[in-house]
Amino acid sequence: MQPSLEQKLWMYETMVLSRRCEEQIAKIYMEGKTPVFNMANGTIPGEMHLSDGQEPVAVGVCAHLDAEDIVTATHRPHHQAIAKGVDLDRMMAEIFGKATGLSGGRGGHMHLFDPAVNFACSGIIGQGLGPAVGAALSRKMQGKPGVAVAFIGEGATNQGAFHEALNLAAVWNVPFVCVVEDNAWGISVSKAASTSVPRNDVRAASYGIPGHYVEGNDPYRIHEVAGEAIARARAGKGPSLIEVETFRLAGHFMGDAEGYRPEGEKDALFEIDPIPRMRQRLLDDGDASDEQLSNIEKKAEERIEQAIRFARESDEPRPEDALTAVFAQA
Repeated sequence: MQPSLEQKLWMYETMVLSRRCEEQIAKIYMEGKTPVFNMANGTIPGEMHLSDGQEPVAVGVCAHLDAEDIVTATHRPHHQAIAKGVDLDRMMAEIFGKATGLSGGRGGHMHLFDPAVNFACSGIIGQGLGPAVGAALSRKMQGKPGVAVAFIGEGATNQGAFHEALNLAAVWNVPFVCVVEDNAWGISVSKAASTSVPRNDVRAASYGIPGHYVEGNDPYRIHEVAGEAIARARAGKGPSLIEVETFRLAGHFMGDAEGYRPEGEKDALFEIDPIPRMRQRLLDDGDASDEQLSNIEKKAEERIEQAIRFARESDEPRPEDALTAVFAQA
């Protein structure tokens, strides 16, 4: 099923919003880190993983979700957080480490948590799988609506947590969908050098569940396949596994020299950047005018500027709050 016109425009708007977010974060991240790069310095300290290029996966899946559905994501989470409806001002404040952030500045960009829309992510590889399956089980046991979707990278399929989670999801027949973002690189190790199968969707057969592979980083095709898997989960027919061919236009993290990429690979990826491709597709199909899309792009820039302004103007956390909201033994 093709997305509706409303969904197409939402997908494009959300992809642009995510990209503008990443572009601004990339600029701000370097504040205080020159002339000698030290990730501990600057306005945004710590590691930073950008999702440029992977936006179609987030919008294609999240177009089928609402606030009651659960999403767990990875250390590269901004596109999924935005598509799931995480509060953008508080997300940006969290990335800046401010008191107004989603977790009061404690979590940073790899540990975003917004219970209002049931979104969480983690810097630990494959960590979101178990909680997502558990959340799906709780919904089933309580007779509550909602599905759980765990986004992981292709490298996480080689973790024990992946196999344990998929096995239990199938045994318990829970409303769960695992979405693998295959960007071909686990940090600096290629998928071909680390994984015994060329496509992870084939692993679904090991658990007796459907497996799907989506080529070409195509938001419409991702929307179609994800819609079928999510509808199946909602109908009580159990979990599914989807692997999506996508790519990252940035390094694994900010400061990554990317010497592991073959010569010319990155230039070729920019030639198939999914955002310009979708823009042209909307124009060619008569789904939007150039003026409409330009307005969408302008509003996205303004929205990101607002979120950055909110983050910059927010207070720093109080030192005395360092030990609040944590477990401690008396």
